[in-house]
Amino acid sequence: MTAPTPTVSVVICAYTEDRWDDIVAAVESVHKQTLAPKEILVVVDHNPKLLDRVRTELSGISSCANSGPQGLSGGRNTGWHETTGDVIAFLDDDAVASPDWLEQLVGPYADPQVLGVGGSISPNWQHGQPSAFPEEFLWVVGCSYLGLPIAQSEVRNMIGANMSLRRSALDKTTGFNADLGRIGTRPVGCEETELCLRLVDASDQGKIVYQPAAHVRHSVPASRATFQYFRSRCYAEGISKAHVSRLSGASAALSSETDFVRKTLPLGVLRALREGVRSRQTAPFLRAGGIVLGLTFTTAGYGVGLLRRTTPSAAPNPQVLTTV
Repeated sequence: MTAPTPTVSVVICAYTEDRWDDIVAAVESVHKQTLAPKEILVVVDHNPKLLDRVRTELSGISSCANSGPQGLSGGRNTGWHETTGDVIAFLDDDAVASPDWLEQLVGPYADPQVLGVGGSISPNWQHGQPSAFPEEFLWVVGCSYLGLPIAQSEVRNMIGANMSLRRSALDKTTGFNADLGRIGTRPVGCEETELCLRLVDASDQGKIVYQPAAHVRHSVPASRATFQYFRSRCYAEGISKAHVSRLSGASAALSSETDFVRKTLPLGVLRALREGVRSRQTAPFLRAGGIVLGLTFTTAGYGVGLLRRTTPSAAPNPQVLTTV
């Protein structure tokens, strides 16, 4: 007997009116799903003016204020508590879902061991992709990167712009760690990684699944297509990973990164260098350099994070952590 399709609550966390058009597009994309969600909830992060506008101008949704600490983790936890679906799907406020997004996202839940499912995320570059931007570092702009599986696979964690969690599994935890995750524009993260590690650790043979057929497009503004942002985001990722290492152990926190650094990045450098030699163009050589610099900045952040022994939100370098 086939298990019934789980009901899905979609949570969109928002924090600024500067993204109003993106918020509208995200909500509209959920309304057009081939699998209708049970509910759509927009959680507004400590911004009463934006909350009033959401309630006035958006139809067919529910809305509420973030009832927890300021930041994305608090907003997601609020969405979890305020919704009732069997599965909670999280969509970034600057992402647009494909029409069959939810249908593809809930498919793997037919396996009772699946605790969470994440989908693929492609960048929607607002002013064009920089020719020197390495595909291996698309995680810098919150997107699926070269090195992820190309078919449905078990993974360590999901990417936050496009992910879902089984409510019954999430209810056994304290939710997203408020010491991790973005607050406004600070490019810190790893709250999804830390939660996924806890979910699997607390379960009996539970697993997290990546389903690339569940696709969304993530807006990348010009401000995130700069070397300055690339540097700050890599550095902040290293700091966040250091904190996750203290919470979950370095072996678990860096399990995916080990293979990525040993295999994917060296192959990326070699591929870019070969392309540069063949084409006699500068961009491939710059991509090779970008891979090396990205790893350097991330490693530096990790080392500093271990030495500081502070949470990412408390890291004291404002120039690095607030540049967008």
